[in-house]
Amino acid sequence: MTTVDLGDFGDGTRVVHGGHPEPEAGAPLLPGPVFAAPYHLGESGPGGDFYGRAGNPTWRGLESAIGELDGGHCVLLPSGMAAISTVLRSVLRAGDKLVLPSDGYYASRQFVSDELTELGLDVREIPTPGPWTDEVFEGARLVLLETPSNPGGDVCDITALAERAHAAGALLAVDNTTATPLGQRPLELGADIVIASDTKALSGHSDILLGHVSVRDEQLANRLVRARSLSGAIPGPFETWLAHRSMGTLDLRLSRQAENAAALVDALADHPAVSGLRWPGWSQDPAHELASRQMRRFGGVFRFELADADAVQAFIAKSRLVVAATSFGGLHSTADRRAQWGDPVPEGFVRFSAGCENPQDLVQDVLQALS
Repeated sequence: MTTVDLGDFGDGTRVVHGGHPEPEAGAPLLPGPVFAAPYHLGESGPGGDFYGRAGNPTWRGLESAIGELDGGHCVLLPSGMAAISTVLRSVLRAGDKLVLPSDGYYASRQFVSDELTELGLDVREIPTPGPWTDEVFEGARLVLLETPSNPGGDVCDITALAERAHAAGALLAVDNTTATPLGQRPLELGADIVIASDTKALSGHSDILLGHVSVRDEQLANRLVRARSLSGAIPGPFETWLAHRSMGTLDLRLSRQAENAAALVDALADHPAVSGLRWPGWSQDPAHELASRQMRRFGGVFRFELADADAVQAFIAKSRLVVAATSFGGLHSTADRRAQWGDPVPEGFVRFSAGCENPQDLVQDVLQALS
């Protein structure tokens, strides 16, 4: 499929037109999902798509769009965890040293500890801010970063850590879920691999699961495609099409979410019930200077702490607009008390995902819910 050449167009144009075919009279602007198990074979055997587990035109449309945003070769997977697990299984071998964020998404650490035990990995868990000593990189095969970290919101220097990882002979991967391809482009900053849960902001409507991996190296991309096909960890064509359709509003949604996050952070900065407020886009955040250098824009996810679990429950119960949910990046504003999932955070720790509501309505509702 020949897709539209977007050249140096801006974010809004790229997400609206990315992965779309060249205009053709009588054709839809975005082709519908292709539902197929087998495809017709040519007389000489497989010459294109031949079986649904190995390829699908609907995948390639979205992969083209995301890959163009990330600046690499994109491989779609059925969830963010499928993306992480496929990378780990494709890159790591028995006895390898793996560096993980100790303050990142808990399921990544859980997968390594529960599902990769047979590899006998040397695993080192490092907080996102460090300390990043030389010993961390020595002998490493893969360094996985998550910046901004989930749920803490800390930031690390991708370019500097990529240089140190490469000097030690390691690959550097970045979980870019919180930032999205519009907020941050790790491959351009020196990373080898970018991973994301597209369940979150990229699809943005809280109704599908999807993930992707983008890499600079074509051979690694081919290995990931082969791993996807052999494992059967493939995305559904309808979910893929929904994500592609939804991605067209990513620029608009991120702008409103960041606007809402900024308004809420400003309103909560001096609130007596709130402590531990963090958002990379906030000028008073300790990570703001670094985040401003490497992030292209800020999203709607921030964190704060209330007194305890009961205070969080009361806050959500009193709010008319904020709901309790354990995802982020959607249209609706959500609050997630992360301690209930096992994250090493205080009982009153809240990861807040600002949605696309009217800013004035959202601020007023949150303040009255905290009163």
